[in-house]
Amino acid sequence: MSYVFPPAPVVSVPVVGSGERFPVHRIYCVGRNYEEHAKEMGFTGREPPFFFMKPADAIVVVNAGETGLLPYPSLTANLHHEIELVVAIGKGGKNIKAADALQHIYGYAVGLDMTRRDLQNDMKKQGRPWCIGKGFDASAPIGPITPIDQAGDIAKAAIWLQVNGADRQRSTVAQLIWNIAETIEHLSAAWELAPGDLIYTGTPEGVGAVVRGDTLEGGVDGLTPLRLSVV
Repeated sequence: MSYVFPPAPVVSVPVVGSGERFPVHRIYCVGRNYEEHAKEMGFTGREPPFFFMKPADAIVVVNAGETGLLPYPSLTANLHHEIELVVAIGKGGKNIKAADALQHIYGYAVGLDMTRRDLQNDMKKQGRPWCIGKGFDASAPIGPITPIDQAGDIAKAAIWLQVNGADRQRSTVAQLIWNIAETIEHLSAAWELAPGDLIYTGTPEGVGAVVRGDTLEGGVDGLTPLRLSVV
């Protein structure tokens, strides 16, 4: 098969303990999935989950032991960090029941849902989609994926983020409003999941702005931590 120009390279993420890489299909994100974060954003309660997407090539891969470079994006003066547990799908499906969801997971990683908060808020006020606030270039940093059988008890793991060595976000995955299995059930009712999908499962409270020169370091217990410098 020939193309009118060379196809884009496959976006992929390294896998802990393997020379093989995880090819990325789609990136789904869950909004307001920790109660305290929902409150700081002006919402309360256990509302039905909602989802948005980022382009697969918004990924910024940070290898174990390295400090990645996160370019400060254009058009914003309020770039926010959101530390997240990322679920990597290894087996596709539609209308997956929560009881069966773990069978579809390949592994887990630490990710950041970077957000142009000023642009997102402007779009919200106008009742417009806020892709420009969430789906921009380099908006989805991620560390190596740990296979599920090596990840330990992720459902109760601590999740945290520091900026320049000071705590910004700290919680546990147990505080998810919609847990991992429930999230997969709801998501797969709306889209047919495929191997290679990534699900950014939501962020705890403490989101805030970063500027050029800041160093972000975050993690989920049992997974490879993520470290980046904003440039």
